[in-house]
Order: sequence, then C-alpha cells, then structure tokens
Amino acid sequence: MRRLNFPAGFSWGVATSSHQNEGNNHNNDFWAWEQLPGKVADGTTSGLVTDWWHSAEADFDRAAALGLNTLRLSVEWSRIEPQPGVWDSAAFDRYRAMLRALHQRGITPMVTLHHFSNPVWLGEMGGWANPAVVRHFEQYATRTAAALGDLVQLWGTINEPYIYATQAYVLGHWPPGQRNLLKLIAVMRNQIRAHAAAYHAVHRVQPGAQVGIVKHMAGFDPHHPLLPGDRSLAAVMDTLANWRFLDAVMTGRFKFPLGLGLRRCRISAATNDFIGVNYYGRSRLRLHWRGIPMEAPPEIAWPAPWINREVYPRGLYRFLMRLRRYNRPIYITENGMADPTDLIRPGFLLAHLANVHRAIQEGADVRGYYHWTLVDNYEWTEGWTTRFGLFGLDTDTQVRTMRRSARLYHEIVAANGITEEMVAQYAPHMMAQVFDHPDDALPRTDAEEDVA
Repeated sequence: MRRLNFPAGFSWGVATSSHQNEGNNHNNDFWAWEQLPGKVADGTTSGLVTDWWHSAEADFDRAAALGLNTLRLSVEWSRIEPQPGVWDSAAFDRYRAMLRALHQRGITPMVTLHHFSNPVWLGEMGGWANPAVVRHFEQYATRTAAALGDLVQLWGTINEPYIYATQAYVLGHWPPGQRNLLKLIAVMRNQIRAHAAAYHAVHRVQPGAQVGIVKHMAGFDPHHPLLPGDRSLAAVMDTLANWRFLDAVMTGRFKFPLGLGLRRCRISAATNDFIGVNYYGRSRLRLHWRGIPMEAPPEIAWPAPWINREVYPRGLYRFLMRLRRYNRPIYITENGMADPTDLIRPGFLLAHLANVHRAIQEGADVRGYYHWTLVDNYEWTEGWTTRFGLFGLDTDTQVRTMRRSARLYHEIVAANGITEEMVAQYAPHMMAQVFDHPDDALPRTDAEEDVA
C-alpha cells in the first residue's frame, strides 16, 4: 500500500486570529468598520465569534483530540495597548492563561503580533501610513515578548502585509478604506521597518526565539502562456505581490517600487528566522488589447463565494521550491478553503499536502503545516458567508460540529502521513493526484457538481 511519510517531528496545526475568534474586540478598527452600513457582505458584525476570550480552552481540547502538536494564534494589539503607552495587565494575564492551556495539552503555540486589526488610536494618527507606527509596533512587540516570551518560541510579526496594504489602502475594502497607490508604497515601507524593529525587539528579550514574517503567496499565471502581454502581466504581479517584501527583509534592499535598491538597510536585512507561507490558490491574468489588466475567470467554478481564483494545489509546491533561495525554514502558516458542505475540503487537504510532501522530498525545508482553520470564524468583510472550519459553528448556540475533513486531518496527523486507505475513504477521485504526479487542479465529483 502506497504512503506519503512526512519527516519525524513535523508540526501539525491549525491557524487562527484574535479578531476572528476572541469576540467583542470593541477597541479595534475592524469592529468600528463592521458597524458601518454595507461594509460586510452579509450585514453582520463579529460579536461573540467563537468566544475564545472566555472559552478558548474548549477548542484547545478539540485541537488536542485531533492530535495537533501546534496552534497558531494572534494577540490583539488593541487589547494589550488600549491607549498609546497604556498596557493592560489583565489582557496579558488572559493570553498567558491561553498559552499555558496550549502547553498543558502538548500544543506548541505560534503567536502572530499583527493579524490585520489595529487599535482605534493608531488609525486616528494615520495608521500604517504614518512612519510613527514603526516605533509603536516596536514598543508593542517588546512589551508582548517580555510578558509572554517564556511561553512562546515561535513569533510571527505581521500577517500578510501585502494583502493588508492593498485591501486597506488601494481597494478600500478594509479600514481606513482608502484608494491611494502612493499610500500603498508608504505603508509597505513602514511594514518592512516595523517587522524589522519587532524582529530585533523580540530577540533582545528572547535571544533564542524564532521570529519570521507570515507572507501570503498569491499565484499569478498568464491566461494565455504564449502571449507576451499575459506573461509580462503575471510576472509583474508575481514580483510585486510575492517577492518585493521578502527580498527587503532578507537583503535589506528596497527594490522598485518600494525604492531604488541602491542602499542596503542593515536594520532590515536578514530579519527572518523562518518564512511563514499562506497559500490559497492562483489567478490567471490577461492583458486586454487596450492595455487593461484583467483576471480571467477560474477554469473550475468552486461552490464557495469567497473564491475568485483557482484552487491550484501545485502552486503550493511551486512556491515552496522557489522559496529555497532564501535558505530559511518554512512553515505553511495558512492553507484551507471555504466549504460549508465539506464535500471538497478533504480532497483539497490531500492534494495540497501531497504537494507539500513532494516539495520536501525535493529539498524544501518545510517544518510544519497549519490548516486554516479549526472552527468556522468571522471572515472580515465576508462576515459569516464563508466557512473554513474543520468544525462547523452554529453562531446562535456556539455549538461546534466536527466535519468529515476534521476526521481526515486527525488520521493524517496520527499517521504523520497520507495512506492509500485515507484517500480511498475520503476522496477516492484524488488517488492519482496524491500518489502519482499532482495535477494543476482538483477533479470534481458528481456530488460537487450538484452543490455548484
């Protein structure tokens, strides 16, 4: 019987964030944004979400029952520093209790310092477009590492900096809702400096800590590979969205459009002990004959409203191989899909993990995999229209329901690998993709056709 074995000591986990799980984060900009008409797809507000501020331990029990040995969570800046220079000891106490609870269950935490949400006071002073954010973020990182560092060895500084910058300052979908390309450049330069400042701050408090950036890797391919315009457009987007930030934190050089790359910023250079990779799929781009960039419709229409890109498991393998250039350990810090039916998620999970295994076999130093997410949570401006959880959530009763994909993930973790028997039971149509040469897209079953 064929089997894909992962390395001994591989980290198996789930990823979460503070605003999407804790509940009633009244003091951040996303809470204020949700209260405005038309800002959230289904008109809801986050409210209690999964109520982790009071009862995270029950979900930690669920993670432990799945056999997970790690869990990624974030701390909420607006709880820790509700006003500039004011530090909430009760918030630190609650985070310490959560982290201790994870350790008691044999689960190693990875803690992210910034996962999209900001204190209201930071927004009032210009947010990430104000260079003062670097100093404030450094102070926040220093205080947090000092308060929690004895319970945390893995730190992520900023989650998906490019996604945050474009959603908040170019597309206007997230607070502060601006549309300004020049602000994008300023925000990303400040993010790089803030990341570097936090990296050094954590290391001053915890010399042995591992600190890295959590980077969304967005797949861009040409719609027509033989057309020069499509190829150039995909290459430009790939460079800007995926590599400029990472190049800056590894080399210290701010290349175009972040800068001219002539001078090396020593403070920013080599500020990654690991690279966190968030991966969800790819977009195929085409250049209209009038010179207008366009996104081609996905080749496969998945029954999930959040997806305007293709589910493309091989793209994860491609990124993992390309990331070898930086010579850093890699954690897949997010990978998942919105699938309330749970018909597609098992095949999605198997196909992506098969590509992770393939990359490891070919030399990628991948240390762990964090599935997004444990329990259905509030998905920013999509509200409750998307369901990413291994456990379903009834938002009225807070009752969790284990999904079939959770049982599959439990079996994968227990085996530290994938077996033919698992594939035959959970996604038999994926057998060739998992054990032979993973294809570019997931084949669909009749049941999935019915859902679509």
